[in-house]
Amino acid sequence: MTEAPLPLPLDFEAYYITHQEAFHEFALAVLGTNDAAEEAVHRAFLEILRHWPTLLAESDLEQQVWMIVRRTVIAQALVGLREQMAAMDDGLGLYQALGRLAPRQFDVLVLRYIGNYDAQRIGWYLGVTASTVDYHCRRARERLEPRLRRAMLLRKAKKEKGTDQ
Repeated sequence: MTEAPLPLPLDFEAYYITHQEAFHEFALAVLGTNDAAEEAVHRAFLEILRHWPTLLAESDLEQQVWMIVRRTVIAQALVGLREQMAAMDDGLGLYQALGRLAPRQFDVLVLRYIGNYDAQRIGWYLGVTASTVDYHCRRARERLEPRLRRAMLLRKAKKEKGTDQ
């Protein structure tokens, strides 16, 4: 015989019912598919539940919960982007190299160079210090440098070949 799931705190259930739709709309706008949005919101609410007693004691409950939802959705979007890049073929292996970076290094590069976020804002999203963001960015660039150098040499060679014709 299976046991019934533990009951959720009543105030958490009420919060879920009143906020789930807005969180889902946000996740859908960022992630693009209903399945991905549902998964992200589910994960966010599990984290919210895990911290529920602490969150209730906060004077800015809404901001703290929104921060959890945003981080969860952004994390899922970055994982999807990383998988897409690893599968792309640019002929140089650059996208595959990006996709093979450590998750934190990949996240930092995407947020800094595609999202144009500064180290402090990236640190806030990832829950690390700005100096840690700079470290991960530096390490990622070091890992990608051979591929970038190769790409620049090939681009230069194509340009010279095009002008010689």
